Parts: sequence; structure tokens; C-alpha cells
Amino acid sequence: MTRDIAQSPRSVFRHAPGFSLLELLVVMAILALAAAVVPPVFAPALDKLQVSSAAREVAAALRLARNTAVSSGRETVLGVDVDAKRISLNERTRDLTLPKDAVITLTTADAERNSASAGGIRFFPDGSSTGGRVLLEHAARSYRIDVNWITGGVAVAR
Repeated sequence: MTRDIAQSPRSVFRHAPGFSLLELLVVMAILALAAAVVPPVFAPALDKLQVSSAAREVAAALRLARNTAVSSGRETVLGVDVDAKRISLNERTRDLTLPKDAVITLTTADAERNSASAGGIRFFPDGSSTGGRVLLEHAARSYRIDVNWITGGVAVAR
């Protein structure tokens, strides 16, 4: 006794696993809604990360300038342009990634001032410096990067 196992094409597709078009559209709508809601929630956290990252970057550049002065035996200046939010060392310029409303303040020796919005901190071959401070502020968060004029040491404080 043999049975014919052949099924019609319609019955095969009726039981096939998968998702319907309606289910896929519902999932896509939920993802689109989540994509619209999530960025504004994380924007303040991103701004905080940008400010702290920029503070670490400025501190690292200052330490590099000091190490360069000591190792090369020549004076080295880290330039800071507060309006352009830019630092420069040995003809290499780098823009700091900061929120638009972040403020940079540079405190340095008068001899190191290039203009009202730009100046530098000079490091000498013995490790000392002209000293100074770079202040990064955004909303209620601020980072202070101090350079000791005697030792040339760089310290970051929140």
C-alpha cells in the first residue's frame, strides 16, 4: 500500500516558516521610532565625553611638548587658539572636538601671547616652562589643565 505524498504548492507555502510583510513593517516602525528617540537622550553624555576627551588630549599634547623640549635640547611651544578651538605643536595643528558652546580659556605669560585669542606655553630643555593654564568649560562641567612653571609638570583637575 503506497500513498501519494505529493502536496500542492499552495499547501507547502502555507506552512513555510518566516515572517509576514506586516510583521516586518511593524518591526521597522519600532526601529525608526527608537532611532528618533535615542540620540537626544544620549546627547548630553556625548558632550561630557567630548569635553573630558579634549582635556586629556590637551594634557597629552602639553606632556609631549615638555618631553620634546627635554629630549631635543630645544625650546618647544604648544600653541593654543581659543577661538578656533585648536592646538598646535611643531607645525602640527589639531582641532579639538568640543561641543559648539564649549569655552576654552588660556592663561599664559604675556610674552607667550600671540593675540587676544591665541598664545602658547613654552617648555625649556631643562623641563621647566613658562607655566600656564588651559580651562575647558561646557555646561556645569569644567576641566583645568595646569602647567607648573618650575617643573613643567602637567596636572588635570575637574
